[in-house]
Amino acid sequence: MSQTLRNIQSARQGNTTSAVSFPSMLEQLKGEIARALPKHLSAERMARIALTAFRMNPKLSEVEPRSVVAAVIQSCQLGLQIGLMGEAHLVAFGSQCQLIPGYQGLVKLARNSGSVQDIYAHEVRINDKFDIVLGLNRSLMHEPLKKNGFPASDDERGAIAGFYAVAVFNDGSRTFHALSKEQVEWVRDHSRGYQMAKKNRKESPWDTHFVPMGLKTAIRRLCNLLPKSPELAMALAMDELNERGKTQNIGIAEAIDGSWAPIIDDESSDTKAQETGAGDQKSGREGGKPPLDVLLTSISQAASVDDLDERYAKAEDAADDGDLEQLLRAYRSRKAALTDTASPASAIVGVAK
Repeated sequence: MSQTLRNIQSARQGNTTSAVSFPSMLEQLKGEIARALPKHLSAERMARIALTAFRMNPKLSEVEPRSVVAAVIQSCQLGLQIGLMGEAHLVAFGSQCQLIPGYQGLVKLARNSGSVQDIYAHEVRINDKFDIVLGLNRSLMHEPLKKNGFPASDDERGAIAGFYAVAVFNDGSRTFHALSKEQVEWVRDHSRGYQMAKKNRKESPWDTHFVPMGLKTAIRRLCNLLPKSPELAMALAMDELNERGKTQNIGIAEAIDGSWAPIIDDESSDTKAQETGAGDQKSGREGGKPPLDVLLTSISQAASVDDLDERYAKAEDAADDGDLEQLLRAYRSRKAALTDTASPASAIVGVAK
């Protein structure tokens, strides 16, 4: 096994002094990032952007470094830039890093899909002129309050009344989706990420950036109605996982070879379990978590030490706290039974060569 994975394992077991940092892993995997990037993006530039985003969010230093690297590589696969551009963001979620597409990223992917010429969104305020007509001849009219011919300030335009998004197709035809403030707040209140933030008395993006989140909600609803490229469909699915409060579990190897895909369970089963207070009927576990025997079986079937590390990390995130000791014993037992033949390069990305 490589020293990189030894350090990551030590960090997972509580010894953080020797953990490989995100900047170090980013430097080691620069070649893999380059292979994952679209031709118009430079690996050096993407690495700098990712490092800047990492340093601007201190909470990312508390998660698994390889989950941050995996999120960066996945953003490369989608062609989204992380950070201040607003296309995508790195967010700490428990021990993992999540890749969250921003509304600018969804707009970019919709434009790149080939069927949409333009897509945009705006907020509507109570002193603006706004009207929509549905039915056979749909139309939308929005005239922001003006002062001396120029758009008035937000204070003069008044409180938020709602949001809308418009898509212009290549043939010049248009479609739109509009939501009132109350509808957007309903989406916010039913977001598990927002619910968890309130439960833990933490700020969420809904608290600090309500307008961008409202714009994103309108864009996302509209994008669900449009012809989708694989990249746009992936970004929407990743965003839905985040809204449901689920861990993305992006693996470095899968991000590099493009095989990772988000797994979205049927929302109705989760809702039913919450309403009845019941978990999985067969396993008795809440929230649709996999039974312990399934996690133990996955660990026992690891084909290499590197595969074992990936399986254990995912099992650890999915398990209840009371099962972690059994998982760790299974991990150590399987590790002792495996012969370590991985090269340093394969150990970093988590696949046997």
